[in-house]
Amino acid sequence: MLELKGITAGYDRRGPVVRDAHLALHPGEALGLLGPSGCGKSTLARVAALLHRPDRGTVVFDGRTVTGFRYRAPRSLRTAVGVVFQQPRLSADPRLSLYDLVAEPLRATGRRAEAEAAVAELADRVGLGAGLLARRPHQVSDGQLQRACLARALVLRPRWLVCDEMTAMLDASTTAALVGVVEEYREETGAGLLAVGHDPVLLGRWCDRTAHWSDVADG
Repeated sequence: MLELKGITAGYDRRGPVVRDAHLALHPGEALGLLGPSGCGKSTLARVAALLHRPDRGTVVFDGRTVTGFRYRAPRSLRTAVGVVFQQPRLSADPRLSLYDLVAEPLRATGRRAEAEAAVAELADRVGLGAGLLARRPHQVSDGQLQRACLARALVLRPRWLVCDEMTAMLDASTTAALVGVVEEYREETGAGLLAVGHDPVLLGRWCDRTAHWSDVADG
């Protein structure tokens, strides 16, 4: 179970964007977090993904209280969460080919030998043709790059997925394709999903339940 208890977080302690937020995600559950732009839901998603240390509050993974965030988090926790952000160009190293982008987490965790097979399998799953893997981010469309970012998020086979406005910049067909990939992965693995967005129709179709920001946090 992934639990966020009393989370206050932001980028300036004098004016946090998240105040006293509470959220619980059960194994295998798809939870939508619905709220308007700028409310703080993306910051809370980063806390859930162990990418941002809260000013106050507790994050609990499977009964284990998290004490370190980002690279100070234990590898077993860092690799348990896969994340896809809204803007792929801000989360992709422009120097890397799409192949290297997807393979990067395996190399970083000492599993380089698995990269070739894993990248090929995931590229096929997300709909990236083999000819695209040699290209760099500036040589592909936003939709193609987001497909690569989703493959990267899945390459370590995480138990939890955090999709922060993953489809906000995509057309309808790409949105449907990537949501389908996530659902297929969850069916295979039992992974839990936190899907952040502002579209109640999409979250309602995608998720088992939806939490409204006003019910999650103060302010």
